[in-house]
Amino acid sequence: MAEMNLGTLLRQKVGQKRGMLVPGAANALAARVIEGLGFEAVYLSGAGLTNTFYGLPDLGFIHLGDLAQNTAAIREAVKLPIIVDADTGFGNALNVRQTVRTLERAGANAIQLEDQISPKKCGHFEGKGVVSMQEMVSKVKAAVDARDHGDFLIIARTDAAAVEGMDAAIARAMAYVEAGADLTFVEAPVSIEALRRIPLELACPQIVNVVIGGKTPTMTAAEYAAMGFGLVLYANAALQGAVRGMTQALQSLREHDRLDEASGLVATFAERQALVRKDEFDALDRHYA
Repeated sequence: MAEMNLGTLLRQKVGQKRGMLVPGAANALAARVIEGLGFEAVYLSGAGLTNTFYGLPDLGFIHLGDLAQNTAAIREAVKLPIIVDADTGFGNALNVRQTVRTLERAGANAIQLEDQISPKKCGHFEGKGVVSMQEMVSKVKAAVDARDHGDFLIIARTDAAAVEGMDAAIARAMAYVEAGADLTFVEAPVSIEALRRIPLELACPQIVNVVIGGKTPTMTAAEYAAMGFGLVLYANAALQGAVRGMTQALQSLREHDRLDEASGLVATFAERQALVRKDEFDALDRHYA
């Protein structure tokens, strides 16, 4: 029997509205860790990619080629559904069309598009601006028309809550659903009351984005699920954990002039090789020798 399409599987999972936890990855290695720990999907974070690939803040510096390259690498590394953060789609509706086609071919199963002006900013930064509702509706329609598989999911994010208020943000999300979006994502609600409104007033599955240190109240996945959220996103938990881990390990090296596995500050050599599946390549090397 043929395996279920990963987009179809993702649609089923988020449709259960059980607050499925999805961590973000900035690269294929992080995606391997996420898969190995038993998570059900992985999110390619635009902020994470910008921070790790360029050492820059999330201010719209990445381009479609960066996303396509890293999506393909993650697709090769894991068998999980991949959600790709495509920022504003890199232009107008025609650019969005090309973005969807490119990322679907690269191995994505869902794409997230947002209604910020370009260049965009992290959803938890100050000073954001949004395009008109009609411009974003056009982008959503282009995204829906561009996909090859009907279960390549279109996620429409609105950043209007910080600019126009929650009423406007929910109205925008409704319009994006009418345009064909499969999920919506009201970014950066700042209170529990605002969070509760989102799944109550929007019938399609909803995403809550938990930015560690950001504006949205942090609760358990079960609490978000009780509100009715389908997906609980921790876009950069892995990145922030990695930064802390690198800092501690290298600080110890700096202070003590040595670092070994007994320190407990680093993965072992064997763990590292297992994560990149060196044994599989050793077997292939023997096979072709």
